[in-house]
Amino acid sequence: MLWGRRGRPGRSVPDASSVRLPGPWQHRDVSANGIRLHVAETGDAGAPLVVLLHGFPEFWWTWRRQLPALAEAGFRAVAVDLRGYGDSDKPPRGYDLWTLAGDVAGLIRALGEPTARIVGHGSEVSGRFYCCAHCARTADASAGFEVRDAVGAYPG
Repeated sequence: MLWGRRGRPGRSVPDASSVRLPGPWQHRDVSANGIRLHVAETGDAGAPLVVLLHGFPEFWWTWRRQLPALAEAGFRAVAVDLRGYGDSDKPPRGYDLWTLAGDVAGLIRALGEPTARIVGHGSEVSGRFYCCAHCARTADASAGFEVRDAVGAYPG
């Protein structure tokens, strides 16, 4: 059976317009770790990179308030739809933390940066394990980590 680039046969895939929402950011696709990742990006290209990772079961929109604030603070902010979410590819496998860490490391390289600050949220356990997997996989790709357990608990 052939798998489409966007998911399992017979499953409905959302129209890109349902996740590529307008705002003070630009949407684009980035090829990383063998898949296509959708990102929403704002800020100057030469500014320090901040990669924003959503939790389950969300997508880049989780960071809509932080994107412009980070750009105003002098950062290049990139909110990604992780593998299987939003408008990114939905391959049949590769959802383990080691592969997801490779996706983010590949994204940082594809964005043309040697390092990035990574901000994520989700369950405390998966966020911390993700950070450990990322550090083990790419010891020099991260300038810093921030793991938040619940974005909704913070004003904005």
